[in-house]
Amino acid sequence: MKRLVALALIATASGANAATLYVRAGAVVDVEKGVARPNQCITVEDDRIKAVGRCGKPPAGAVEVNWRRYTVLPGLIDLHTHLADVGQGADVAEPIKTDPVKTAFIGAKNARDTLMAGFTTVRDVGTYRAFSDVALRDAINAGLIPGPRMAVAGAYLTIPGGGGEINGLPYAVPDEMRFGVVKTEAEAREKAAAIIDSKADFLKLIATGAVLALNTEPGQPELTEGQMRAAVKEAAERGSYATAHAHGAEGIKAAIRAGVRSIEHASLIDDEALALAKAKGVWLVMDVFNGDYIEEVGTKEGWPTDYLRKNRETTDIQREGFHKAVKMGAKLAFGSDSGVYPHGMNGRQFDYMVKYGMTPRRRSARPRWMPRR
Repeated sequence: MKRLVALALIATASGANAATLYVRAGAVVDVEKGVARPNQCITVEDDRIKAVGRCGKPPAGAVEVNWRRYTVLPGLIDLHTHLADVGQGADVAEPIKTDPVKTAFIGAKNARDTLMAGFTTVRDVGTYRAFSDVALRDAINAGLIPGPRMAVAGAYLTIPGGGGEINGLPYAVPDEMRFGVVKTEAEAREKAAAIIDSKADFLKLIATGAVLALNTEPGQPELTEGQMRAAVKEAAERGSYATAHAHGAEGIKAAIRAGVRSIEHASLIDDEALALAKAKGVWLVMDVFNGDYIEEVGTKEGWPTDYLRKNRETTDIQREGFHKAVKMGAKLAFGSDSGVYPHGMNGRQFDYMVKYGMTPRRRSARPRWMPRR
């Protein structure tokens, strides 16, 4: 069986910075038609794919790359990552203990690891240090570091002590890590405007409690429907949109009614929320892989018992909801929540999506919020 290789690797295939590459692939996956086309060649000029088609005579002066053993697929998209931050671990205070300079280098490594895993586009859905993701995106776009194209959230919009906060510490959290904390609808409008005006691409609303945050419960609503609606309106007026972190069914339904474009996690989604998401055309981004990682690694490394308890309470039911969503034809998008586990492992979720109802080849629409180069 031919191995799969993503087009993200083509630029380094020859080991040299050749102006033109002619890659002979065993097959190329046509994701729009859902087929693998044999005997295909890919022409790359100045690090950009110029043509894909049946193999023939290579362009004059091109360096030929023999990938006949491989099946090549387009660069992948992950709609739920956390590149610009430290990874998940046992120490709740790690994001604070890691200074901004070191955090920036960690983000650069995460971006490269993600790109080399075949993911050429990501939607980065939150960081504790406000706008560190904006800086990472801009550094990649300027060619300073390698990484995927990024759409970024800038900061979490959350209630005090909510799922977007660092809780349970005996000392104060820095102001830059509380940029998006709001108490009223007026504050939600103000902070939403400030986040978009600070060059974030979209908003991340924390509609319910979180699994990997202390003193919050996944099924508990946090931001109100009115607060979320106010934020969505501000984003829309600036040509943007909002997504919502929402585990619990009531929070999911409130976020959908408020006008968000996608729901992250959807762990405790019920039939009514599934029907509402389908009727409104709202995308579900369900991270059905990382429950197993949290159970295995989190237990071994001594992550907070509160994290592990909530993970066990949500993992299986989330997968049941995912299976229902597939059967009913709801919009589902790939989102891994990388950062919970090491970046570069994103692709492991594909196996789980198939295990819980999808076919290995499923045609899907391109989510309209993703950037293009």
